[in-house]
Amino acid sequence: MLFALEVTITGLLVGLMYSMVALGFVLIYKASGVFNFAQGPMTLFAAFALVSFLAFLPLGFSLVGVLVIMVALAYVVERVMLRPLVARPPLVLFMATIGLGFFLEGLTQAIWGTQPRGLDLGIPDTPFDLAGVFISRMDLFGAGIAGVLLFGLVWFFQKTRTGRALRAVSDDHEAALSVGIPLRRAWTITWAIAGVVALAAGILWGARLGVQFSLTLIALKALPVLIIGGFDSVPGAIIGGLIVGASENLAEVFLGPPVGGGIKDFFPYLLALAFLWARPYGLFGREIIERV
Repeated sequence: MLFALEVTITGLLVGLMYSMVALGFVLIYKASGVFNFAQGPMTLFAAFALVSFLAFLPLGFSLVGVLVIMVALAYVVERVMLRPLVARPPLVLFMATIGLGFFLEGLTQAIWGTQPRGLDLGIPDTPFDLAGVFISRMDLFGAGIAGVLLFGLVWFFQKTRTGRALRAVSDDHEAALSVGIPLRRAWTITWAIAGVVALAAGILWGARLGVQFSLTLIALKALPVLIIGGFDSVPGAIIGGLIVGASENLAEVFLGPPVGGGIKDFFPYLLALAFLWARPYGLFGREIIERV
């Protein structure tokens, strides 16, 4: 039982970091109604930029520098990519994010190359003994940072005037414009927040796995999280991440040995397929009914 508890807790901690990655998708989807295929490359770009800053600046100044870059990126994306595509079909915006993703991957390779980099945050990756349950300090730190960021974003969207304006934009673009909410400014703020989320994800996953191009694949783990929790729900991203993190760990430990292992890589997608069959809009997603 202690081992099962340890596996579950470790999965929940990793699940919070999955939630943080999924949150970047949710923010863009809520603001523009499009799936942001560039979220993974944004995470990769932020992680490589941080490593390059750390070569000659302390961690605090490096974070500020990368944060400025990600906010500037959000402004450029709104001006160059989103503004000309206003009122275009969602498929057009989706294809634009695919192009943005390939552009960021190519830009990252051109600036920093393809050699993996290490990212040391000064946290020893040794187990922490809690009443016989061993928990990784790195996972605990990452889950703590992810939890604070998720809580802060939930508070921002629920309690602040800007957050409520962004929620109004996500509900109805035309109605938001009619009451004086600037759509373009809302998109810029949303992409800037998604850039901050990408930076946080790049730091935590880069410290855990190393800063390398495979970080873009972490974004694929956000797909089951979004399907389970709902594409337009911030609480759904949190709950979905916890479910995916815990279930993949438990499946790997208790179901993996009889079939030779490797279940952890695909079990979340099987779980997502089950949710698509039983609850296609996710646990917290809004059911949309259109008259045709």
